[in-house]
Amino acid sequence: MIDMTFLLLVFFMVTSKLTEQKVKKDISLPQASASIRPKDHSQRDVINIDDNGRYFIADAEVSNDQLNEFLKKRYGVNTPYVIYLRADQNMPAKKIGEFMEMATEAGVDRVIFGVLNE
Repeated sequence: MIDMTFLLLVFFMVTSKLTEQKVKKDISLPQASASIRPKDHSQRDVINIDDNGRYFIADAEVSNDQLNEFLKKRYGVNTPYVIYLRADQNMPAKKIGEFMEMATEAGVDRVIFGVLNE
């Protein structure tokens, strides 16, 4: 019985996702006192917008066309994935609208906005 328990433990450790989410570190997120941290951090794509309005998928810079293509490929089918949008507090506000328009066209139905809790 103990052997079976250890085998199951090893199996779940090997098959689980052990990587950390890659994020662009130099983005200063806006503060929000009523923010709530989601419990499930899996199945999400991290999109960053820096203070100059440039897009990043995780920590890799992409153009508008590349981001649009990524969203359409990733969300073209019904997937359980969520977008975690981290936008710098000093970036042009129109970039949020631009991103949301791209996401809507691609079929994204859940976006989580990254903020700091005061």
